[in-house]
Amino acid sequence: MLGRVLNTHQQWLCQQLADRGLVVKRQVAVPDTGLDIQQAVREALGRADLILVTGGLGPTSDDLTRDLVAQLLNRQLKLDASILAGLRQFFADRGRTMPEATAVQAQVPEGATVLPNAFGTAPGLAIEVEPNPFRTGAGPSWLFMLPGPPRELRPMFLKQVAPWLPRIFPGNHQYACRTFKTTGVGESILQEKIAGPLQDLVERGLDLGYCARVSEVEVRLSASGAAAKELVGEAESRTRNLLGPCVFSQEDETLEAVVAGLLAKQGKTLVVAESCTGGYISHRLTNIPGASRFLMAGLVTYSNESKRQLLGVPEATLETEGAVSAATAAAMAEGARERHRVDVAISVTGIAGPSGGTSEKPVGTVFMALASAGKTIVERHLNRLERESFKQAAAQQALDLLRRHLLGLIP
Repeated sequence: MLGRVLNTHQQWLCQQLADRGLVVKRQVAVPDTGLDIQQAVREALGRADLILVTGGLGPTSDDLTRDLVAQLLNRQLKLDASILAGLRQFFADRGRTMPEATAVQAQVPEGATVLPNAFGTAPGLAIEVEPNPFRTGAGPSWLFMLPGPPRELRPMFLKQVAPWLPRIFPGNHQYACRTFKTTGVGESILQEKIAGPLQDLVERGLDLGYCARVSEVEVRLSASGAAAKELVGEAESRTRNLLGPCVFSQEDETLEAVVAGLLAKQGKTLVVAESCTGGYISHRLTNIPGASRFLMAGLVTYSNESKRQLLGVPEATLETEGAVSAATAAAMAEGARERHRVDVAISVTGIAGPSGGTSEKPVGTVFMALASAGKTIVERHLNRLERESFKQAAAQQALDLLRRHLLGLIP
C-alpha cells in the first residue's frame, strides 16, 4: 500500500485461475490492519465462491490474517502439534533455534485444512465456509489463505490449491485455452495479422486476448462450452500458420529456456560477449538449470580496452567504425568464438542513453552479431526505451537471433 512492494500475486494468480477457466471478478489490496482485513474478507464471502487471501500468516506483529479470519468466522484457534513439530524441525535442520514467536504459525482455525509449506514456515489454510453467514441463499464459499512470499505461495497454489479447484467447480471442465508467446513483432502488427482471419471464430465464442511486454507479445486463445476444444483447436492451427517463426513457445517457457533446450538438444556450446546489456543475456541463460552444459563463458566487455584485450577487436575497427557498429559487433562475436573454441558466439553493443547518440546512431541503437562456423550475421535494431527496458529488449533480440539460427531460419 506504500508503493514499495510490487503486487505480483494479482497477475500470477489471475493467470493461473484464468487458464483453468476461472475468471477473477475482483481484486482487493488492503493494509495490515484488523478492520480492513476483516472487511475485505467479509465482502468477498458475501459475493464469491472462491476467495484467495495472500499474506499475513507469518510470526511477526503485522501478520494478522489468521487470527482475524478466525474471529470473523467465529472459529476457535487450536494448536496443531504436528505443525509445531515441523516448525522446530525446520529450524533444527538449519542449525538454528526456533524463535518462540514462530509457534503462532501452528495455530489453526477449527475446521480448516492445513496446506503444507515446502519452502517456508507459514502453512497455508483452506476453509469451507458452510453455511456462509454473509451470503444467504447460496452454496458454500471456499477461503484459501496463502503465505505472502512468491517463492512459497506459487508452489503451494500449484501443488495444494489447484487440485481442489475441480472439486469446487465440477462443471468447469468445458474450457480450453492456448497461449502463444511471440517475439520480434509488435502488438498492433500482430493483431493485424490474426484478428481478421480469426473473426469468424470470435463470433462463435472464441476469446482473443493480447499481453504486451518488452519485445514480447502473448496471444491468448480461449473458449468455454461444449465446442471449446474444437474452437480453440481451429484458432490454434490458424494462428500458428499466420505467425510462423514469430512464435517461440506455446507453453509458459521463457525465450532463454527455449534457446537452452535447442543448444542442449543439438549439443552446441556458446559464448556471450556483451557491452550495453552488461551481462543480462548471461544472467537469463544461467537462470536455466544445466546451463553449464552449453554456456562456456559470459564476457562483459564494456570498455574499448576490454573489447581489444578479451575479444581481440582490432584497434582500427574501434577507431574507424566505433564501438557501436556492425563491424565491432562482428569482431566481438568472432573473437569470442575463436578464443573459447565454441560452436557459436553472440555479441551485443549499443547506446543505452540517455546521452551518447548521434544522427547516424541515435540513442537506442544496438548492433548484435552471431558467429558460427564460416559465417557471421549482424543485425541492427533501434530500441527507444529507458536504460533497463533497452537492456531487456536487446537481450531478447539477441536470444531470438540465436533461436532463429539454431532452428535454421536464418539464411
